[in-house]
Amino acid sequence: MHSNSSSPKASWALKAAALGTLLFLHVPMWIIFLYTFTPDERTFTFPLPGFTTKWFGIAFQREDLWRALSLSFKVAAIATLAALVLGTLAAAAVYRSKFFGREAISFLLVLPIALPGIVTGIALRTAIGGLDIPFSFWTIVIGHATFCVVVVYNNVLARFRRMHGSQIEASMDLGANSFQTFRYVVLPNLATALLAGGMLAFALSFDEVIVTTFTAGQQSTLPIWIFSQLSRPRDRPVTNVVATFVILLTFLPIFFAQKLSAQSSDTEGESK
Repeated sequence: MHSNSSSPKASWALKAAALGTLLFLHVPMWIIFLYTFTPDERTFTFPLPGFTTKWFGIAFQREDLWRALSLSFKVAAIATLAALVLGTLAAAAVYRSKFFGREAISFLLVLPIALPGIVTGIALRTAIGGLDIPFSFWTIVIGHATFCVVVVYNNVLARFRRMHGSQIEASMDLGANSFQTFRYVVLPNLATALLAGGMLAFALSFDEVIVTTFTAGQQSTLPIWIFSQLSRPRDRPVTNVVATFVILLTFLPIFFAQKLSAQSSDTEGESK
């Protein structure tokens, strides 16, 4: 009797806690979105003193914004491609091979994403400077690839562990070579993990600030551009427009990656 009477209260408490968490996480983003429409460029007051969409036009006419956006897209695309190749190969090596120090290597592969970004950034800047490599587009790509590889590695390794080894053995027994087995058996099983890992890696790279600060030199990616605008009060509404755009851009790959992972888990559950 006691448990039945207390369960509705517990249910409402859990719902309230969930709602409070959602508000804590998302209200700041909605505030940014709200103030993209303020006509006052200097102060943020509530309620809004009016409503305007002029900041969208002003933002999209900024050539420096488009340069930063283009750079961020190129860096994220190449860093993601490098991560897909390196992360998949590393996951295959760790999963398929048994050798001394395998767990240590797996830990070292995951370590870059666990370290504070400023530590990774300082380490990369020291290494790049020590090798007398000029800071450029490619140094940003290298910096972003260090944590993008981890995302792909984790996704692919988790999928390898859920695969049935008998499928690969059956393919080899039927006369397929290593390439054919990879193409027709392994790759289809890894497809959703690669797509989900790639989209997450792209989203992480696109909005990365700290590592980029240490590896970009004089170049400005979109997050660095936004950060530099914070010291210009008159540009706050324009900065809010761009921040809203970045939120939407990073939301989509993360959303689809989550959906792919959920669908893959449901499919595996049904097959069992």
